Amino acid sequence: VAVPAMHYMAVRGQGDPNQPEGAYQQAIQMLYTVAYTLKMSGRAGHEIDGFFDYVVPPLEGFWQQGQTGTADKAAFRWVSVIRLPDFVTEEELCWAKQAAWEKKKLDCGAVEFLTVEEGLCVQCMHLGNYDTEPATLNAMEQFAAERHYKIDCTSARLHHEIYLSDPRRTAPEKCKTVIREPVCKVE
Repeated sequence: VAVPAMHYMAVRGQGDPNQPEGAYQQAIQMLYTVAYTLKMSGRAGHEIDGFFDYVVPPLEGFWQQGQTGTADKAAFRWVSVIRLPDFVTEEELCWAKQAAWEKKKLDCGAVEFLTVEEGLCVQCMHLGNYDTEPATLNAMEQFAAERHYKIDCTSARLHHEIYLSDPRRTAPEKCKTVIREPVCKVE
């Protein structure tokens, strides 16, 4: 698939995503606080040009492994994101961060406006626990190779996951995650 440019709210960090009260969990709290502040902006008396009622999109993540690979989750570098509707500008995101501070007393200063154009990617629905993703990634790599492409993860083109299930409410074996890997043509 060719993935066009999309706008997100994002928080960057490093560390084990499973660590309770860790940086990743704090990032998710910030993102959802700002996301729902934007969604409910009209109720707060703030009008956004072009606003329409919408469902807050799912949490997504761009990931880089540390030097030691998947076994060392503490070395993971990540960018947690929630996609923004087209009518949300950088200025509106700044308003929402300030409003979140005023209402919830939650410092969301780490939330940034981010535009990502992923380009050509291979994509697959992964079913199951996150720790079983390597088998899906291997199948994706093979699929790409059979079509004369290779996985092209770099510091600019990252492994991407879209979480369609809430792991707090879904059995691990029933979790659904869209996995997207950047690819390039093999010359």
